[in-house]
Amino acid sequence: MSEQNKNVSAVEWEDIPAEKFEIIGTDDFSGDIIARPKVSYWADAWRRFRENKIALVALIILVIMVIMVIIGPGISGYNFEQMNTDEINQLPSAEHWFGTDDLGRDLFARVLYGGRISLLCSFAIIGIAFVVGALIGGAAGFFGGKVDSFLMRIVDILMAVPSSLLAMAIITAMGNGVWKLVVALAISQVARFARIVRSSVLTLRNVEFVEAAKCYGCSSLRIILKHILPNGIGPIIVSATLCLGQTILSISSMGYLGLGVASPTPEWGTIISENKINIQAYPYLGLIPGICICLTVMAVNFIGDGLRDAFDPRTKK
Repeated sequence: MSEQNKNVSAVEWEDIPAEKFEIIGTDDFSGDIIARPKVSYWADAWRRFRENKIALVALIILVIMVIMVIIGPGISGYNFEQMNTDEINQLPSAEHWFGTDDLGRDLFARVLYGGRISLLCSFAIIGIAFVVGALIGGAAGFFGGKVDSFLMRIVDILMAVPSSLLAMAIITAMGNGVWKLVVALAISQVARFARIVRSSVLTLRNVEFVEAAKCYGCSSLRIILKHILPNGIGPIIVSATLCLGQTILSISSMGYLGLGVASPTPEWGTIISENKINIQAYPYLGLIPGICICLTVMAVNFIGDGLRDAFDPRTKK
């Protein structure tokens, strides 16, 4: 285009009245609206967890079982220690939903009360192991150096002994009892949580928000508990959930061997052990508590798989 044409075009544009122009879209702000509302990390994890139907059904089953073992013994109409020699080894019926054992005790009441001990002890064991393991792993990962070496050698010693064997040795030394069982199994699980927490702390201890907390003057304990652990809690929760199923099996195994919960206090493993002589003639005596153990452990494991996929979508197949 020649210089003359450029000047003519410029003049023509300048001579056009301003009212001829119309700004389009000043009242339309739809482009500024975010298509998806901002959600938190936990809300997004819960959304992904709900998409896993198997894990969601498992969570419902576990919640139902927890509610039943809490309120069930009170609504069964029988005391778990109440014996009736006139109703020995009765099959499941409308009066005794799960039947009775060789002492005439209502199996429904005993299974529900035994489930209360198994589940509550499992949660207590995981809670204690997590707290102690978090302190050991957090200190080892955050301070490093000699502190890390010393604490990890203790963890290595605990991990060198099989957890069940270690728990059996501790129970044998301390004697039977519910809380002694809890302490023994908690000690056997501390090493696992210490390793996981240490790994999370090593990953996060040099990130920007931790350095900012150090510059702000926060104590080491505050940095570990308030800044590092909350940001690395996902893998820890997944590990705790998967460990819960193993703990339930360990409690039942100890009960079957006569360690921990002593008869006549019911526990799923103890109930099977008490009736092992009569199981062949009356299979329901071992089948019912066995089904409760299997359902609970499977539900917990499916929940753990769902949480793993929810917290880390990259692991989802």
